[in-house]
Amino acid sequence: MVDCGEGTQIQVRKVRIHFNKISAIFITHLHGDHCFGLIGLISTLGMLGRTAPLHVYAPKELEPVLSMQMGFFCSGLEYDVCFHGVETTERYVVYEDKSVAVKSIPLSHRVPCCGYMFSEKPTLPHIRRDMIDFYNIPECYRNNIKNGADWTTPDGEVIPNSRLTLPADRPRSYAYCSDTRYMPELYKQLKGVDLLYHEATYCSDNEKRAVLYCHSTARQAATVAHNAQAKKLVLGHFSARYDDENVILDEARTVFPNTFLADEMKVFDV
Repeated sequence: MVDCGEGTQIQVRKVRIHFNKISAIFITHLHGDHCFGLIGLISTLGMLGRTAPLHVYAPKELEPVLSMQMGFFCSGLEYDVCFHGVETTERYVVYEDKSVAVKSIPLSHRVPCCGYMFSEKPTLPHIRRDMIDFYNIPECYRNNIKNGADWTTPDGEVIPNSRLTLPADRPRSYAYCSDTRYMPELYKQLKGVDLLYHEATYCSDNEKRAVLYCHSTARQAATVAHNAQAKKLVLGHFSARYDDENVILDEARTVFPNTFLADEMKVFDV
C-alpha cells in the first residue's frame, strides 16, 4: 500500500481486499491526507487477529509519532509493526524480495517527502506446452528448461532451449511521485517507467500558487512523463478549486497524450 490517509479502511473494504494481504505500507510524507489513517489501520489489523509482521516504510520523522500513538492506542498487539525510516533525500532500495524492488525517489515539498519506484525483477521464460508434450518431457525437468537447459531425447537428439520456451514477460515498473514542486531533472530517475503517477494540483494559470505551495501543474507533470519516456501517466491530488478536473487532463494531454485522471476505485493496468 502506498500512503494511508484518513478513510483508508473504508476504501479497502469497498474494493474487497482482505486486510491481512497488506504486508507493507509506504508513506511518502507526513501530511495528514497521506498518513492519518495509519494508526487506525494498525489497530484494526490487531483486532482482526493478525500475527504476521507489518512493515512500514516512511520518513524517519514519523517513528517517534507512530511509537507514541501505538503506545497509547495499540498496546498488546499480537503482531510486530516493523518501522523502516526512509531518508527522503537519497535514492536507494528501501525494500526488496524475490519478485520486486522498491526504490525511494527524492521529491521537493514543504516537508521531507519522497516517492517510490516499484520495479519487477526479470522472470524466467515461458514453457512451450506444445513442445513439452510433443517430446514427452517429464515434469521434473521443466524447471531446468526454464533456466536455460536443452533437452536430449531418448534417441540422443538435442532439442535447443529456444524451441522449448518463449521469451519471459518484460519486467514492469510503476513510479508514485507524491506531492512535489516541479523538478526538471526528476525524469532521469524515471526513465522508461511503464506507469507514472504524478501529482497535478493546478493548471498552468495557477503556476505561481504551485510554486508557493510546492506543488506541480498538469503541464509540468506531463513534461516529466514525456522526458522520462513513460508509457502512461496518471494524475492526481487536484485542487478543490476545479469543479471540472478535465481542464487538468486537457492541459496535460497537450504535452503527453496518454494521460489519465486518477479517480476513486479506478483501476489502471501496468
